Amino acid sequence: MKAVVMTAVGGAEVLQIKQIDEPQITEPHLVKIRIKATGVNPVDTKIRRKGLFYGAVPPAILGCDGAGTVIATGAEVIGFKPGDDVWYCHGGLGRESGNYCEYTVIDSRWLAAKPQSLTFIEAAAAPLVLITAWGALYDRGGLQPGQTVLIHAGAGGVGHVAIQLAKLRGARVIATVSSQEKADFVAALGADVTINYKETDYVAAIMQLTDNHGVDLVLDTVGSEVFQSSIYATACFGTLVTLLDPGLVDLAEARLRNLKIGFELMLTPLLRDLSPAREKHIALLNSCKNLIDNNRLKVSVGRIFPLEQVAEAHRLIEEGHCTGKIVLEI
Repeated sequence: MKAVVMTAVGGAEVLQIKQIDEPQITEPHLVKIRIKATGVNPVDTKIRRKGLFYGAVPPAILGCDGAGTVIATGAEVIGFKPGDDVWYCHGGLGRESGNYCEYTVIDSRWLAAKPQSLTFIEAAAAPLVLITAWGALYDRGGLQPGQTVLIHAGAGGVGHVAIQLAKLRGARVIATVSSQEKADFVAALGADVTINYKETDYVAAIMQLTDNHGVDLVLDTVGSEVFQSSIYATACFGTLVTLLDPGLVDLAEARLRNLKIGFELMLTPLLRDLSPAREKHIALLNSCKNLIDNNRLKVSVGRIFPLEQVAEAHRLIEEGHCTGKIVLEI
């Protein structure tokens, strides 16, 4: 089969198209999938630059998100059969093979039925960002109806679905963006207020918008300096959730404000083999499937690349100017 192989740790040039053997079902609980599309996420670029998890070394196949069709099942698989269309977030971290390829074999317990209203490309864009945004807002953030939430990089992969999930919870949403085009995009998704952080001091703008109280919840999808400055945009007794390691930060003001600091890493169930959390992820994808098929939640694909242009997809993500998600069509 055709696959993108990470041949070494390094720049985008280490991603090479190769012909390798198709994976085969070797255990009764496994499912073989013909992959139709795979999402490209920032974590893929970080693994490529910094190295694989589990102490693994290249060569490896990256890509956590996938959507495709079941073509074979092990003897003990329940709930899936050949011909079923599925979406999932599994693999690509160093132990199990990822999804930058034509076929994969994975544990059926990581699969969920694909939303009928989505194409394979749209479905492949969604699992990681949906699970991340849901966990950050609802689980870690405890978002409640009537609260005000600040979502950084609102036009990005996580940001654009977080805006919609926050509105579904009945929150007031403020989103930061870097251009008028992105402001229009997030406004169409439901953002109540947009702030162009390149033109405006967003902390000052937040204080003005909230009568100097700050927001109830901040979702930081950027890290470091944004995490630090977001402390000053969060109301006393509020919550600041980040998707990244903020590094060395001064938490004195966070302590004075009595903030709750949360971290959201949706890969934890994969990295720590946590069965209950895995089951929660599948339940979450099923909930999102219902929202999507009832036209209450949308997934935006900003760019589509063929597998052969994976290096360009990685470079675009690393530039940090994406709107929606980037997907590889296989």
